[in-house]
Amino acid sequence: MDTGGAATSIRRAATLLRDSSNTVLVSAASAWEIATKYRLGRLRGAGPIVAGYVAHLAALQAEELPIRSAHALKAGSFTAEHRDPFDRMLAAQAIVEGVPLLTDDAAFGLFPDVETLW
Repeated sequence: MDTGGAATSIRRAATLLRDSSNTVLVSAASAWEIATKYRLGRLRGAGPIVAGYVAHLAALQAEELPIRSAHALKAGSFTAEHRDPFDRMLAAQAIVEGVPLLTDDAAFGLFPDVETLW
C-alpha cells in the first residue's frame, strides 16, 4: 500500500490551514455532524472535540460559517444521489459561498460545482 501520496496530501492540507493568507471557514454543519456521530457512538473519543469545539476553532483561527436559508435551499435542491445531509450542506455552502472544500471524501464528486482541495 502506497501511503506516500496520502502523507503528501495531509501535509498540503496542513499547509493550507496554517497559511495566514487563507481564510479558514468551518461550517456549523461540521459541529452538528461531529456531535451527532459522537452521540451515536460512531466517533469514539470525540468528546473533547465536542466539548472544546469553539476553542478548537479559535486555535485554528477559523471563522464559523453559519447555516443560512440560501445554503439550506441549495442543499435541498441537489438532484445528486447522495443521502448524507451533512455532505449536502457542506457542498451547498461551498457553492453558495464560492469557496473550495478541504476534503479527501470522493463523495463530493457527485456535486460537480464543488471544488475540493486535499
